[in-house]
Amino acid sequence: MSAELIRISRELGARVGALSFADPVTHVYNPLEYAAATHEDYLTKFGSGKGRTVLMGMNPGPWGMAQTGVPFGEIAHVRDWMGIRGDIGKPDSEHPKRLVLGFDSPRSEVSGRRLWGWGAERFGTAEAFFERFFVLNYCPLSFMEGPNGKNRIPEKLPAAEREPLFDACDDALRQTIAALEPSLLLGVGGFAEKCLKRVSSGVPVGRVLHPSPASPAANRGWAEAAERDLAKYGIVVTS
Repeated sequence: MSAELIRISRELGARVGALSFADPVTHVYNPLEYAAATHEDYLTKFGSGKGRTVLMGMNPGPWGMAQTGVPFGEIAHVRDWMGIRGDIGKPDSEHPKRLVLGFDSPRSEVSGRRLWGWGAERFGTAEAFFERFFVLNYCPLSFMEGPNGKNRIPEKLPAAEREPLFDACDDALRQTIAALEPSLLLGVGGFAEKCLKRVSSGVPVGRVLHPSPASPAANRGWAEAAERDLAKYGIVVTS
């Protein structure tokens, strides 16, 4: 199964890498290309297993997957908990305020720290977590605009750019769902839930709170809120 996920990933990386994006987007990062080694290590180690719950985010954060190649890829948890290490390349054009330093980056992605920190606390080992869950992103590209590298989310792209991007991501998501045969699909946030509903093909779809620091609800206790969301779908987590 992991070989199939790697094939899907490579095809998606090449397909979205051929797309063009205009102002106000100034830089586009594609970690499926420059961080392919660590991304594929993640798929190899944790991609096998059918009937799991899939948690899907939107696209790479600048201090998470953009650095490590792993969804919500906060460096310490990717390196120390998942045991994924490796050389990270560079995007074709690098924003000076969003440098890709890989595992040497001093920054930590809050969303990833919350999600994977919950996984480590509740399940102990990464292997135990991935027996029940798998985590992926809908879109593999990270978009930046302006001199400060402001994040631009995919749904804010103009239609002429958004539609071919979403077509590619939808195709890859359909293939991924077919390969994983999940029991449940959960969007991490509303955008991801909408994408899953569009392609779910009969697999139940739901939603959990996004762990973003921009969310007041997440800042009041994301792990507790996420477990309440999971309980709505019959998923009870005990440490």
